[in-house]
Amino acid sequence: MDNSKIALFQKKEIRKIIHENEWWFVINDVIAALTDSSDPAQYFKRMKSRDPELKKLTEQGGVQIVPPLMLEIETAGGKQKMYCWHTEGIFRLIQSVPSAKAEPFKRWLAKVGYERIQEIENPELATKRTRAIYKAKGYSDDWIEKRMRGIAIREELTDEWKNRGAKDQIEYAILTAEISKATFGMTPGEYKAFKGLNRENLRDHMTDLELIFSMLGERATTEITQANDTLGFDGLKDDAAEGGKIAGDAKKALEKKTGKAVSTSENYLIEPENKKRIEEEK
Repeated sequence: MDNSKIALFQKKEIRKIIHENEWWFVINDVIAALTDSSDPAQYFKRMKSRDPELKKLTEQGGVQIVPPLMLEIETAGGKQKMYCWHTEGIFRLIQSVPSAKAEPFKRWLAKVGYERIQEIENPELATKRTRAIYKAKGYSDDWIEKRMRGIAIREELTDEWKNRGAKDQIEYAILTAEISKATFGMTPGEYKAFKGLNRENLRDHMTDLELIFSMLGERATTEITQANDTLGFDGLKDDAAEGGKIAGDAKKALEKKTGKAVSTSENYLIEPENKKRIEEEK
């Protein structure tokens, strides 16, 4: 089960992951949210050059502060290792950021920590909060239901891959790309370019039909892998191509019947999904 999530601070996405039973936050996301920097990694390097104490903490740690860790974060293209820091580290990082958003971010960070305690006691709260985040970002209830189901299907598939021999995030990305190519004729990276996306999560910018066929490809892959009792990366790759083909064939059949392409270059960067839905229904 994937334990990474997305939180919102002033409409900016902050990816976080549970490590040793506490939240760790993607450093680049925090810097981007506080500074609006287009290159958070370079900004972080400059911060450390200006603040020797921060540099020491990130390399050696200190009292109650361990150095940042490279943790696996779920992305549209599979899991990728990113520098993350726990709450205490992020509080120290904020001290070196000259931003009016620093104090609001500290309050937000404290609230997120408290919410983690609540989620340990009641895991259903995590799902409810994810739904609330999508609602706040302007998605319709119908879209949110599909997105949540897609997340569950994706987690089931990645659990199968992990248990059957997929070793690292690179192999996860390759397997995901096989499904995507067979379903949509594009890898996730090519699909993001097609939609004009950069750091954004691809599936957060998919239409209902795009989500449905993504789910079909991944669920079919899980079923095929279980039926074949596949072990090892090469076999999993074959299963991914077969699962994606099932979704791809269904997509082509629908496109032939309706005369409309399923894949669209539209995204929800400017206009929320629920508003676009209303306009399309008029």
